[in-house]
Amino acid sequence: MLWVQSMSAMYNEYVLTTSLEQGWLKKEQADQVRVLITANPKMAALDLMEEQQLLAGEHVAMLRGLIAQAGGGETAQDSSVVRAYLERAVEMGASDLHLGPDAPALVRTHGQLSPLEGSGARHLSKEETEQLARSFLLPKQIARVEEHGSFDFCYEAEGLARFRTSVVRQRRGWESVFRVISNKIRTMDELGLPPVLKTLTRYHNGLVLVTGAVGSGKSTTLASMVDHINRERKDHIITLEDPIEYVFQPAGCQVSQREVGANTASFSSALRAALREDPDVIMVGEMRDLETISLAISASETGHLVLGTLHTSTAARTLDRLLDVFPIEQQAQIRTMVSESLRGIVCQQLIPRKDGHGRMLALEVLVNNPAVGNLIREAKTFMLPGVMQTGKKLGMKLMDDSLQELLDKGVITGEEAYRRAENKKAFATALAGELR
Repeated sequence: MLWVQSMSAMYNEYVLTTSLEQGWLKKEQADQVRVLITANPKMAALDLMEEQQLLAGEHVAMLRGLIAQAGGGETAQDSSVVRAYLERAVEMGASDLHLGPDAPALVRTHGQLSPLEGSGARHLSKEETEQLARSFLLPKQIARVEEHGSFDFCYEAEGLARFRTSVVRQRRGWESVFRVISNKIRTMDELGLPPVLKTLTRYHNGLVLVTGAVGSGKSTTLASMVDHINRERKDHIITLEDPIEYVFQPAGCQVSQREVGANTASFSSALRAALREDPDVIMVGEMRDLETISLAISASETGHLVLGTLHTSTAARTLDRLLDVFPIEQQAQIRTMVSESLRGIVCQQLIPRKDGHGRMLALEVLVNNPAVGNLIREAKTFMLPGVMQTGKKLGMKLMDDSLQELLDKGVITGEEAYRRAENKKAFATALAGELR
């Protein structure tokens, strides 16, 4: 793109001009560097001069420092470059944008990473990616990256979208990764979620878990469920997130959104405080430690509906992960508490479509009933698939059954179904048929 090329030329000319003014580089050397970078636009002038030992080490370090300082002022020109990347990513329907050193700008579409500008795209230098990061970060955020090596937050490009953003210092330089968050919260019907999920939102106490791998759409499903509660009920909803992604506009409910790091120190401290704020529904963005999980279970038992997420792939593994964080001597008591407070577990995957146009949602759904509660109390979660097979009338579904439905409709391949299935033997025939 022209604006990327002009930015690269700006960096190169800045480096050469400064080197000449300081007497670190001779004119004929600068002319030689200009010829080389004109012939190879992917080459950064500073990298070339360092490689050819045209500059002393301390001068290279000084130039890198000057470039970094130049990036701290949030200039309109610099931030417009980042916005142009983001606009293009949104236009392409990408879920993520990566701006990392020694690589082209990358976008993730339908689960796959590819260069934003196609094959042969120019690689960004470490000076460029650091300058890009500094152009949209506030001074205190830059200080956080410099001190801790990373910073996660939600970046809002006005009139475009919100982006869950991570800026890190890695071995080769600064890298920024943006996750696109839609301005519109899609309804449960628009997402094609089964009716049983609406039933789960109507409880006034208990624990509902939405689980899956990173990028499986957990946040989207959870936001849709919270928005459904917001429109159906007249309650107080508190969300605890890191960072805040979807922004909820109060409909029937009062909605309070708190961001870990900005508004509170941790999920556990925010959850403890939330219990004193007259909540009816609490959404915990991530249940990542013993204290948070313990507080969430206690809250679900004391008259609050708690919605949370875990990075697990099946209902049985979700329960094992939830319970195994507790010391052995407490597990019997916790199993009893969970068997009574659990309302349901939704596990999900996003699977590339066979035609290459988007991804399909595959769901596993567990709904608590006396049989499920008994297996939880007796630590027999390995027997849950059998109960789920017989509980289809309650809305229960195994992940393998969901995969089989998508396969039968011809919207996913046998290979994808085989890769993601629990019982791989059941999908071996479909995979073998495709490989013939």
